[in-house]
Amino acid sequence: MSATSNPAVTPAPAFDLKVLTSRVTERGSLWTMAWVGVVVLTASAAFWMVSGTLPFGIVLAAVLVAIAGVIGMGLFAFFGDDEASGTGLSAAHLVEALTEAAAVAALDGRVLAANKGWRAIGGSDRRLPQGAAAPAMFVAMKDARAKGLGRATVRIGDDDFDVTAARLTDDQVLVRAVPVVVPDLAIYAAPAQGDLSSETFLNDAPDAVEAGHDAGNGAFDSFARGAPFGKALLSGDNLMMATVVGVNAAFARLLKASADDLTGRGFGDLLTPSSRAETESRLISGKSGRFDIHLAANPDLPVQMLISEDATGFMVYLFDVSEQKELEQSLAQVQKMQAIGQFAGGVAHDLNNLLTGLKLRIDELLYNHPLGDPSYDGLKEIRQIGTRAEDLVSKLLAFARKKTVKRVTLNIGELVSEFEVFLRRLMREDVKLETDYGRDLPNIHADKSQMEMAVMNLVVNARDAVHASGGGKVRIKTAVLTQGEAAALGWAEAPEQGAALIEVSDNGPGIPPDIMAKVFEPFFTTKPQGEGTGLGLATVYGIVNQADGHITITSVVAPEPNHGAIFRIFLPVKIEVAVPESAPVAPPVVAKVTPKDMSGAGRILFVEDEDIVRGIAARLLRQRGYEVLEAADGEEALEIIEAENGRFDLLISDVIMPGLDGPSMLKRARPLLGNVPVMFISGYAEAEFSDLLDNEANISFLPKPLDIKTLAERVKEQLAA
Repeated sequence: MSATSNPAVTPAPAFDLKVLTSRVTERGSLWTMAWVGVVVLTASAAFWMVSGTLPFGIVLAAVLVAIAGVIGMGLFAFFGDDEASGTGLSAAHLVEALTEAAAVAALDGRVLAANKGWRAIGGSDRRLPQGAAAPAMFVAMKDARAKGLGRATVRIGDDDFDVTAARLTDDQVLVRAVPVVVPDLAIYAAPAQGDLSSETFLNDAPDAVEAGHDAGNGAFDSFARGAPFGKALLSGDNLMMATVVGVNAAFARLLKASADDLTGRGFGDLLTPSSRAETESRLISGKSGRFDIHLAANPDLPVQMLISEDATGFMVYLFDVSEQKELEQSLAQVQKMQAIGQFAGGVAHDLNNLLTGLKLRIDELLYNHPLGDPSYDGLKEIRQIGTRAEDLVSKLLAFARKKTVKRVTLNIGELVSEFEVFLRRLMREDVKLETDYGRDLPNIHADKSQMEMAVMNLVVNARDAVHASGGGKVRIKTAVLTQGEAAALGWAEAPEQGAALIEVSDNGPGIPPDIMAKVFEPFFTTKPQGEGTGLGLATVYGIVNQADGHITITSVVAPEPNHGAIFRIFLPVKIEVAVPESAPVAPPVVAKVTPKDMSGAGRILFVEDEDIVRGIAARLLRQRGYEVLEAADGEEALEIIEAENGRFDLLISDVIMPGLDGPSMLKRARPLLGNVPVMFISGYAEAEFSDLLDNEANISFLPKPLDIKTLAERVKEQLAA
């Protein structure tokens, strides 16, 4: 029945005490009862006041008129909105004409009419399913109102049902239900007497199986033919040898064949060999419920099958679960990337501690073996190796979104154009770089060096892919997108203010689907051994996510037309806040301390759980004139602070330590330390723990790995301040 061609549906008129009580229960509200009470009390008070002067008959008549008015108001409130305009088909007549479980309901969930099938499956005459079934039912009703049709799987009574909601009018919906699990008995209401086109079941009409295809078509009512899942009637004692008697349109569509082509074929021929073996195994073991299969005519389509068996044959249901599988794969990919990110962050943190110890030790040795010493060149080479290792750790932290960032306001057009000259130098002779700058490009709030690294990594990857296939073009495009445009291109959670787009595309061979799912994983590379670390795209992924953005890939594999890969970086447009005009105020000039002499004086507490880092750093600071006390964790630091009564000029502490972490230790020690400056050192980004330092003053941060020059400079700056 079309949602647009039906006349208005009105419930059959009925009035009795039971219906009135039901409406009062469902429709009554505090406001309604309050108004009724006000009317009754006002009338009663007025009549009481004048009853002493007016004749008894007049008073009685007025009381009766007031009571009648209240009853009329109640009837209007309880029944008025159920009347549809015009003279339409009765809702009760409509649902009684249907053979499956059906009801007509208002958009607020009230059931206006229901047939015997609805009541037989446990449906209420008063309201649509509530409780745990309410959210799914609400979605179906919402889709029906917006799109004309909605579907959901809802538990009614003790069973699950596939529910279809079709819009009848602006405020009424036809709800039809068919069981998800088909037992060995009729699942629909018994057809009306004389209705030969109604549903026929194997249990009730075994002759239908022997009647062949025509009977099979008769075995499906109008709902079954239009059902969103595939349905087939089979004849035979063995499922794999059973003959197809009739199918609906969805079943034929899944098999990529017509109903006539499928009729008469053996059901086993419709499945792949592995699915046939799986199905036979489940039948032998007596397992029930849906299970995954593959169709011979459409093996790549994820399909689930449900089988109902009785003495005369089988009823088979097929469900297209491709969207469900895509969601499951997307969720699994997100969870995998999160797990890898956590692992990469932990590894990078530990490596930073080791690199800090290495760098500090090298600095110490270079101080004792200056230029001209036979060991100087070897120590410099070790330092260069440490710098390369530091770069790898930096990429791991960027992927894990734990790298320290310095966000500034950038225009994406200026960002790419200023970097374009450097990118052109990276091109090979057979690779051409093209740029396309959109108009009115917006500002973003991101770390400039990180965004340049992300664009460079994408361009270098595209260059290598194009060069390997014989040459071609790499194209960089920048644009501003609305929220809807960004969502259409792949960023479903684009912000309301819109997004800035940086797109890097090429006309290379493209990325195969099996590789696309792995390109952002750390250490995954398709380049020959020794030509790549596998961290380029992983770094891009982390940088974009840390900038609150999103990245997508689309690819067409050669030799298809327009082959190549497209990487799109979406970044939220910076919301500009209007600042009221005021008289310009000259910023205060702060003289930056740039010490040449690294020596100093002061009392320092150095808290670090890594022995090698703490030992070397404390020794180097002592060599420069500082008095340094050491603590291996937060608890030991508190004991030292209490023992020394907080007499320190500077506290240097790691952030993440066993037991009591750095920020928690500071909160407990601040009453004793007073306004002593605190410097936190960590391999993680400052943003990872900044929320733990609310309302704290005199806090600075120094990222690992450390070197003695930077550490000594920062210590002297803090003490001088």
